[in-house]
Amino acid sequence: MLVADFDYELPAGLIAQKPLPERQQSLMMILHRETGEIIHSRFSEFPAYLQKDDVLVLNTSKVIPARVYGKIEGKEIEFLFLKELGDGLWEVLCRPAKKVRLGDAVVFSDEFEAKIASIGPEGKRTIQFTSGDILPKLKKVGFAPLPPYIKRKSKNSELRAMDIKRYQTVFAEHDGAIAAPTAGLHFTPDILKEIAARGAAIVRITLDVGLATFQPVRVTKIENHQMLEEDYTISPSASRIINSAKKESRPLTAVGTTSVRALESAFQEGKIQPGKGSTRLFIYPGYSFKAVDRLLTNFHLPKSTLLMMISAFAGLDFIKRAYEEAVRQEYRFYSYGDCMLII
Repeated sequence: MLVADFDYELPAGLIAQKPLPERQQSLMMILHRETGEIIHSRFSEFPAYLQKDDVLVLNTSKVIPARVYGKIEGKEIEFLFLKELGDGLWEVLCRPAKKVRLGDAVVFSDEFEAKIASIGPEGKRTIQFTSGDILPKLKKVGFAPLPPYIKRKSKNSELRAMDIKRYQTVFAEHDGAIAAPTAGLHFTPDILKEIAARGAAIVRITLDVGLATFQPVRVTKIENHQMLEEDYTISPSASRIINSAKKESRPLTAVGTTSVRALESAFQEGKIQPGKGSTRLFIYPGYSFKAVDRLLTNFHLPKSTLLMMISAFAGLDFIKRAYEEAVRQEYRFYSYGDCMLII
């Protein structure tokens, strides 16, 4: 298939720049795969689509304030902290990259300095710290790693605090993500309580959202695209609940494409295998889903691997029709936007 098959037109005004005042206020489009029916609802109605003994899977990866501004010889550089490599080393993306050279000293704050240890492709660098645990310092001075389509013209402290709070799920537990599992942003503690009260099992897994989730596709044919690696963890208790549900044909609803990727990667030898793993799984039309029966997801960028995944789940023609309807109805798109439930 061609990457161009996954393109669509979106008015810029429909790209959500801020979250709604209340998480559960988001619109929710319901897609019925068997009938082709599209229903318009709100996320506050989501619990009604879960029954007793259904399984709901959440990704508990926690977004770190990974966007940090440093100075090299007095010139400001933007750094996106990607991954801790150990021994004080971090992999980062920097902008403008051409001004960041091997051996440069970077000053982030009075007690927060590093040196450029190696040069990588496409703006990647490895930086070396000499002072202790860096994560608490990121939390002190960093900004939420918002995608570039969410515009922030200044380092406004109120916007920083709002983004750090709202670009995070209420059930986030494990530091490690550099992008939010955005389908989870709609949940509130009360919504989770309502789901539990209906008798559905809420299962928590982790996939640390990394570059793979939002890396651009630079090939013409999707089959030639290579995914980057992401790490996931599924506990023995989570795998037991999921495997029991699959054995008994009870539906499993995945919250977000990252949950799908972890579950489908861990499904081996007819069941979910517990433990830690790494995945380069690329899901696109033609893929046969093994673990996931239903999917809650946001609206995704044109030509993205996430749009390809949901097209594999619901069918490309159905997704195109749903997106056209979402544009007509002025749904809010992308990370801070509305969602769809595919059943």
